Amino acid sequence: MTIQQAAGTAPVTGHTLIGWGYAPGPDFAGLLARADALQAGGATPEAVRRTLMAERPPAPATEPLPLRAEGATGFSEIIAAETGDEQANLEKVRETMRMLMRTPTVEAGAVLPDACPSGPVGTIPVGGVVAAREAIHPGMHSADICCSMMLTDLGTADPKAVLDAASAVTHFGYGGRPNGRRFAVSLHLLDAFRANPFLREPRLLQAAQEQMGTQGDGNHFLFVGRSRRTGRTAMVTHHGSRGPGGQLYKAGKEVAERFRRRLSPETPVQNGWIPAQSDEGLAYWEALQLIRRWTKANHNALHQAVAEAAHAEVGERFWNEHNFVFRRDGLYLHGKGATPAWEGYAADASGLTLVPLNMAEPVLVLRGRDRPESLGFAPHGAGRNFTRTEHRRRMGGMTPEAALARETRGLDIRFLAGPPDASELPSSYKDAASVVRQIERFGLAEIVDYIDPYGCIMAGAVPLPWRERKQRRGRG
Repeated sequence: MTIQQAAGTAPVTGHTLIGWGYAPGPDFAGLLARADALQAGGATPEAVRRTLMAERPPAPATEPLPLRAEGATGFSEIIAAETGDEQANLEKVRETMRMLMRTPTVEAGAVLPDACPSGPVGTIPVGGVVAAREAIHPGMHSADICCSMMLTDLGTADPKAVLDAASAVTHFGYGGRPNGRRFAVSLHLLDAFRANPFLREPRLLQAAQEQMGTQGDGNHFLFVGRSRRTGRTAMVTHHGSRGPGGQLYKAGKEVAERFRRRLSPETPVQNGWIPAQSDEGLAYWEALQLIRRWTKANHNALHQAVAEAAHAEVGERFWNEHNFVFRRDGLYLHGKGATPAWEGYAADASGLTLVPLNMAEPVLVLRGRDRPESLGFAPHGAGRNFTRTEHRRRMGGMTPEAALARETRGLDIRFLAGPPDASELPSSYKDAASVVRQIERFGLAEIVDYIDPYGCIMAGAVPLPWRERKQRRGRG
């Protein structure tokens, strides 16, 4: 802490420099270091401003960055439409990608076999990849930061015993675990959260402790099956960073919006960015890595607890994320529902990745092939050809319970927090065989194993408290 900070004078930050006319960029770190040194010597913020203006005045103001001309930056299509529904879906994906590629920072993009629209036109689709120069776009990794998969080999354990143990151990639905049933969170990790400006908020820290050992709702699941290659039992989990990641996303979007209004007001709100070398960009990148650590710990905690409860032998364990940002060759690669498929994409990468298809189909174990046209990514799952609402319409008068029984015959499917969710039935997703054919046709990855399903656990159709409150206000 500087003398001026101790005396109550506000420190000079990246926001301060922007207010003085400095544009975020590689020289921000040096400017902030000089400001800190001046304040440590007793200079007021105004004295710091005058000194910096004399030593290194800001560059003349530049015009806001316009959107790029449509078609100026292209994107790869690693996807084939085999039916009318798939063709209609692909046209919507193309429409949103054409708008997205006009973002001033974007240099390349790709859509994968699981691609489907997600939000207003111009929003990165699920199954989309975008490469940006010196920019981190929070809207392009989505609110479910670091949504990811983990597999643990449980040897000769009985799949039913594993699923029973998991039903007693895991937590689906809204919120976190009550006192007395919480999982421990690393104190070193919590201290790192407190040191980061994006993660130090009390509500976020509370969520990080309460929600360790939870899986949420929606399409998140706990899956138990057998390896087709070895015959051994395996458990697979799918979830992201829960409340801590959601709160980081919200904070990141707010910062990106401040930059967007100044740097490129024509850019759609969802595509605003944080300059990567700005004070805020460096802090946000660090926050992403810390949230990644929390998410991996969450998977690990559940896997270990289930293995112990089932008295199972623990063998190989590996994981991978599919909603995240990666640095490669000077670019920031944003994958939304896209799995990194190149060797060594992270220090803990095993070389293997997991791709689920639907609750009635195997989970694929892949070895990526780092295809240049896909920017090094593979699909994250099956994706959808139409919305959840359209799927429910197509069900007609069939109940979710009847459809579940028909589509998952012989499997042990459990919903822990609500009734069966029609939008998670196999029929709501793209045809699994088609996705597998496209992975092989486009050479995106080598399929090294299939985890054939025994059963799975999901949240179900969970009433969301905030949605209920909104409905009550509307009725009032």
